Amino acid sequence: MNVITNCLRDKSSSCALVPFITAGYPNINICIQALKVLDKNGADIIELGVPYSDALADGPIIQEASQVALQQGIYIEQVLYILKTVIPDLNAPIIVFTYYNPILVRGVNKFISEISAAGAKGLIIPDLPLEEVDYIIELCDFYGIELILFIAPTSSESRIQLILSKSPGCIYLVSSYGVTGIRDSINLKIKHLADSIKSKTNKLIMLGFGINKTDQVQEILNWNIDGIVVGSAMINQMMGNFSQETLDSLGRFCQELKSCMNIKNTKKEYI
Repeated sequence: MNVITNCLRDKSSSCALVPFITAGYPNINICIQALKVLDKNGADIIELGVPYSDALADGPIIQEASQVALQQGIYIEQVLYILKTVIPDLNAPIIVFTYYNPILVRGVNKFISEISAAGAKGLIIPDLPLEEVDYIIELCDFYGIELILFIAPTSSESRIQLILSKSPGCIYLVSSYGVTGIRDSINLKIKHLADSIKSKTNKLIMLGFGINKTDQVQEILNWNIDGIVVGSAMINQMMGNFSQETLDSLGRFCQELKSCMNIKNTKKEYI
């Protein structure tokens, strides 16, 4: 059962909102509070990133959050604790976002079984080699986890076709070249890429990397996109001297983005 795909399909708004935060940032207790705030303020799905020191796709904001978390000893055990503690109180399903090396170190079967037992419903591994996708999908299927595969703007047509043929559920479309981070605009070439993907498959698409403000969200609502991931801008709301106002600010920002998505857009057409 692909819980994440079903959530994208059953969304009540024009697009699903998928906030991303780093596990254990700025500490475990605040991270748990932040997840609850996102859930109560419009998040349809939540991505929780496993801190990693060599994250090639992460921009400076997420890298800084990872470093802070790692300095406090946030590793797989602590991430599992966060999941087990918070998931019973959430409506939004959680996707675990992690690079492949921490999974290999932990043991692939052990890692996937543990995140499943902790209540996670999805898994994203941005640097997963295509040669190993079938094995990971088999394990994820067994443990009830939806593996979400990446398509980048640089992906060749043959690679896109292969990813679409292997993907068990939804697709994560990278909205920009390079690493994550706050950007002033969204590359319009991604719209055409999304149209191309939708012409080949009925799989749903989440769009992420660089989306950080309401006018970008409003623009994307016209595209063939089913979910919008906002990461660096969410974590940015949590930076600085932490106080209750920080959580309030995070909640307002999440609510503001969700409000844009609740506006039904008659221009949006699916192929």
